[in-house]
Amino acid sequence: MRRLRPFVIVLLVTLTVPAFAASDRQPAPAGAPVNAPPQYTAFTSQDLIRGFMALAFGADLRVGMKPKGIRRFDRAVTVFIDSTGSVDRRTAMRSIVEEYGRSIPHLAVSLIANEDDADIIVHLIDEKDFESALVRAFGVKTARAFVARTDPQCMTSVRSRSDGVIVTSTSFIIADKGDRVFLDCAYHELLHAFGLSNHDQHNPWTMLNQHRSVGYLDVYDRALLTLLYDPRLAPGMSRGAVRKRLPGLIASLGLARGP
Repeated sequence: MRRLRPFVIVLLVTLTVPAFAASDRQPAPAGAPVNAPPQYTAFTSQDLIRGFMALAFGADLRVGMKPKGIRRFDRAVTVFIDSTGSVDRRTAMRSIVEEYGRSIPHLAVSLIANEDDADIIVHLIDEKDFESALVRAFGVKTARAFVARTDPQCMTSVRSRSDGVIVTSTSFIIADKGDRVFLDCAYHELLHAFGLSNHDQHNPWTMLNQHRSVGYLDVYDRALLTLLYDPRLAPGMSRGAVRKRLPGLIASLGLARGP
């Protein structure tokens, strides 16, 4: 019999807020929404350390025990896409999932047709059904209090064990409010689902700044996820251990320019 381990559920949201003025270092990539902000492409080691420490630890709302360290999957990740929205976004969502798998070393991702076997479940829903979907998932009290407090646009729940291994992630993404909202939510929520659980409103480079609407996988967030899934970091690793290891890891991966 498998031994059951305690777990923690972390809830993440995307808020409806205005866009943040971004750098003009490089235009948004092909396929990004119309008028998507340009992306930053060059960072110091300290830029990346600051972002990783802020985004890989903490969350908007925690249910259960406090995780001891970083959270991520320790295995190849399977993704199931459930679409009940009036606009069919399944093809676009599949492409985004596959992009993450191509772009992040050591992150193996595949799409499956069976929800029961999925590590990540993505629900594509209409805006009018958003609150009721959260109620079904989390119960009336938690869902309504959360909606009232945060006015979320999209949301992700991450369920992890006490050792930092993610058990499942579930994302709710609005599909019927246009390409810009869909793409911003889809890329944003998958970052959460893979383990970058927090937000940082003072970081001008990440799409996990809720004052910045992006709609594509930018260079900075790709670097942070590359660090998270490098085998030299492990689920559950403490803040102190991660901070000590990051400079050498960033240097060996060639992710930074300058100190």
